[in-house]
Order: sequence, then structure tokens, then C-alpha cells
Amino acid sequence: MRFEDQRAKLVKELAKSGIRDEKVLRAFTLTPREDFVLPEYQSYAYQNRPLPIAMEQTISQPLMIAIMMQLLELNSDDIILEIGTGSGYQTALLATIVKEVCTVERIEPLSLGAQKAIKNKGYKNVHFRIGDGAQGWEKAYPPYKEFSKIIVSAGAASIPQRLEEQLAEGGLMVIPVGITKLQELNKISKRNGEIIREHSGACSFVPLITDQD
Repeated sequence: MRFEDQRAKLVKELAKSGIRDEKVLRAFTLTPREDFVLPEYQSYAYQNRPLPIAMEQTISQPLMIAIMMQLLELNSDDIILEIGTGSGYQTALLATIVKEVCTVERIEPLSLGAQKAIKNKGYKNVHFRIGDGAQGWEKAYPPYKEFSKIIVSAGAASIPQRLEEQLAEGGLMVIPVGITKLQELNKISKRNGEIIREHSGACSFVPLITDQD
């Protein structure tokens, strides 16, 4: 089966699993996952499961990515902060919808690989930083101080203070929280300067590693 047909089948599966946001479904329709996985795993690219990528890391399950994106209520004028660039697949999905993506990855070879993949796909609205994701968009260009949306693709023991500070008033953040392999997906909103948490189900991500521990 052609990758295009496999991609369409995956999108139908996401829709049947509760993904209703047409912007999210369109992003998955347009973004070739096979270009963001290792060559030996390309034939598995559209199975709804995580896959290994470089540096002993993983590319997340498509359904989990879709759930997180749907929870963020993404719009075309959003400037989003992504923590955990990984292979760049989720970055590309986000860039298809929002105005700009600022993405942080602590593992330099991963970031450099993602930068190459994103550039090859012609995206012009993605900015990269290599560093501690718990510090957010620190000492990076463009010099944004806050973001309307933040997505974190690693499990944090608690919500990093710097990410709370960089969430704009009225903004949304989705982040896995927990100290075991099974975490709780949190939807965070900021209203009148107050952080409000909603629990959005169980999930499992690699730990968010920070230099501040």
C-alpha cells in the first residue's frame, strides 16, 4: 500500500478514536511520517504506535500527538512553544496549523536531524533551540517572552516554573506529569495570572530531563 493510502487510513483511525478537530486531521493528512522515522522503520510509519528514532529516543504514537494537539485548540495565529523536538514530526504537524513554532531539544544530534528534515520539507515558520527544555525559550531567537500555546513531549515530575511563566494570559499548555512511566496528561490554562489544571487521561513519555535537577 502506498504511503499516501496508509496516511489516509491512519487519519480515519484517528477520527474514529475521537479526534474531531479538522485542523489536526488535515495536518496528519499533509505530513509524511515516513520522512521522520529511521529508514528501517518506514514500513511501520503509519501504524498507530511509537517508533524508535535516533539517540535511543522514540517518535510518539500518532493518536497521543493528535490528542495533545486537539487539547491545545490550535489556531492559525498561534505562536507555539514545543518542548522535545525529537525527529521533527510533531514539529511539522504543528507548523502546518500555527503561525510559528519555537521548538527546544536537549540532544543536539536530534535537533540537527530535525532541522534538516524540516528544511527539506520547506517549512519557513519553525525556529530551533538546543538546550534544557524545562527552561523554555531561553536566550533564543526570535526573542519571544511568552507563547499562546505550549506542548511538552516528555514527562515532568512537576510543571516547570519557567514554562508557566512563558505561558501567555489566556494560553494553554499540555504536559505529561508524573514520576513513573505512567503519567497524567495535564491541560494547563492561565486566567488572570492563575494556573488552572485539568486532567486529561493517562499517558507514557520519556522523562523530561533538566539541568536544574
